[in-house]
Amino acid sequence: MELWEVIARESVRQTLADYTAGTDRNRLEDIAACFAPDGVLKISGGDPMVGPQAIIDGLGAQVNRFAAGPVPLTHVRHHVSSVRFGSVTPERAEVSSYFLAVTNIGVDHWGRYRDVLVPVGDRWLLASREASADGFSPDSLMR
Repeated sequence: MELWEVIARESVRQTLADYTAGTDRNRLEDIAACFAPDGVLKISGGDPMVGPQAIIDGLGAQVNRFAAGPVPLTHVRHHVSSVRFGSVTPERAEVSSYFLAVTNIGVDHWGRYRDVLVPVGDRWLLASREASADGFSPDSLMR
């Protein structure tokens, strides 16, 4: 493996961690900053959110919906695992991983991320992320 690829892989891992930290802290701007200017976020078959402002607006609507639920959502902790690099070139990285979300009820939901990242400046940012939930606990606060 060449040095550029090691650097690219570590930058990708940092972006994945930054997204998770933003999500768990409910910092929508931090989440949006993980995307390229025309980056696309698609969650469980929903409409694609294209670009940072659309991502902020779309996630904000979801946060408001969860806040209005029957049980207050006090925290979210995402655990991302099995990060697997498919193709890595100097222009693009394809990555897949699993997630498990824990809320104040315990295990809430789980699923998969399918990502494409591209270099933007000195970072690798999400050109696309598809988040698919594979399952929800019966008492999920985020269904």
